[in-house]
Amino acid sequence: MFEATHPVGFFDYFRVPYTLQPRAAMTDDARAPVPVHQLRATAQPGGMSRALFWLGTDADPAALAASCQLGRYRLRNFTFFGHAAVGAAVPGLLGRLGSGWHPAEQIFDSAGVPRAAVWRDSDGNVFLPFDPAEVMQRFWSESYQQVGHSPIALRGRAAAVRGYYLVRPVLPRRLQLRLRRAYTQVQERASFPDWPTEESLHNLYRWLFGLLAGLAGQPVPFIGEWPDGRSWALVLTHDVETDAGYRSLGLLREPERQLGYRSSWNFVPLRYKVAEETVSNLREEGCEVGVHGLLHDGHDLGSRRLLAKRLPAMREYADRWQAVGFRSPATQRKWEWMPALGFDYDSSYSDTDPYEPQPGGCCSYLPYFNESMVELPITMPQDHTLFAILQNADADVWLRKAEFLRERQGMALVLTHPDYAVDPRVANGYRSLLSRFHDDRTVWHALPREVAAWWRERDSSVIRGGGDGWHIEGPAARSGRIRFGYAGGAARGRDTADADGTRLSAFAADRTWRADLQ
Repeated sequence: MFEATHPVGFFDYFRVPYTLQPRAAMTDDARAPVPVHQLRATAQPGGMSRALFWLGTDADPAALAASCQLGRYRLRNFTFFGHAAVGAAVPGLLGRLGSGWHPAEQIFDSAGVPRAAVWRDSDGNVFLPFDPAEVMQRFWSESYQQVGHSPIALRGRAAAVRGYYLVRPVLPRRLQLRLRRAYTQVQERASFPDWPTEESLHNLYRWLFGLLAGLAGQPVPFIGEWPDGRSWALVLTHDVETDAGYRSLGLLREPERQLGYRSSWNFVPLRYKVAEETVSNLREEGCEVGVHGLLHDGHDLGSRRLLAKRLPAMREYADRWQAVGFRSPATQRKWEWMPALGFDYDSSYSDTDPYEPQPGGCCSYLPYFNESMVELPITMPQDHTLFAILQNADADVWLRKAEFLRERQGMALVLTHPDYAVDPRVANGYRSLLSRFHDDRTVWHALPREVAAWWRERDSSVIRGGGDGWHIEGPAARSGRIRFGYAGGAARGRDTADADGTRLSAFAADRTWRADLQ
């Protein structure tokens, strides 16, 4: 269906079928500042083969910096961060791709000034002045936070975060809460990402599917996000921070038992004693156990040296507990270090969370890879954030976010703490969340390790075409379903209902939701 001169990160992520036909870059002479890659749709009978050209950010860094501007941009209904070809660089690139090119859609900078454009020619070919794979990676790794900030400002921010994690263990909890509540006034001024939902990355996905389906003249197949025809996933996880929380597991586990739910429990090995019987009982009930750092003292990922010193002990407890998953205490994280932990999956990133000591978010409500590690983002606001910091009275934000993720075929990954479940708002809110989706036949009730395993199966599978249509080959063949991206951005599947784009847009635009939280 498609042929590409270069790997297509967007296609690889969604498992869209294409063949790689490497050849010289489209602009490979000495005057070309950066390469341009090509994805060509196979011509249909009686039709024309049209192509997508996009900026190659695999160029020499100096050449890239000279020809493109790294910045924050806005296209339609999504914000993105990355290099974009602007100004005089664009005509020089397009002149080698043919004639008849014209700007079809403006791209604006953070000040709202037009800076670049999506270009089209008279034959319907399209040129993107940015690299979607770079944009996706910047979201996933949170490196977008570095865009537009000076090195001094970045060092100052990093030092402040390190300082908080260093002093946090010795601060009385009441003082911690007072500081966190006061700091929300600063955190809420952040213009990106939005909270409790940030849709830019997924709106980019929808736009790209629509663009490519238009070029191909037919729907674009991809492997659906969830197995067995399920349209979304609900994943329950708990971090047990203290001995008091360890002694209060039943506050969250008992309502799960009553409704037949399974969950994952992340323990801190050396902060309190974890009985082997507790681990065995949870596993016998079908639950999962994970590692939540080593001491929960703010130092586990404080430096590469200390991480190397503590990692053998973490791995020892992972083996003892048969744990394949990790979550960093207080969601402290560093993209380059996480794969070195040696776990099957990590769940230390939020999709969006401005209220954490290390604020930000990967902006994804689907899993993704960090090298060989599967990243499972926390996509539901944390109980501590909602009830202790923002002082919400009920579970309304939880329920609305879960409904949003359900409509978007996303993953609702919940993080709660038995340490805070003595607060009736937490306990009652959690019961409300469990009850709301107990009888939902569209949901996949999954453990984190099952989601990670499925994402690996999906990543190792491909879609093939034949006389009988499209089919999946590989580990996902048994459980996977093929969905389609259509012109206009909608996605449909054989086993799921169409996404209601109008209703989703109206839901996302309800800014009173955020205002109600204040």
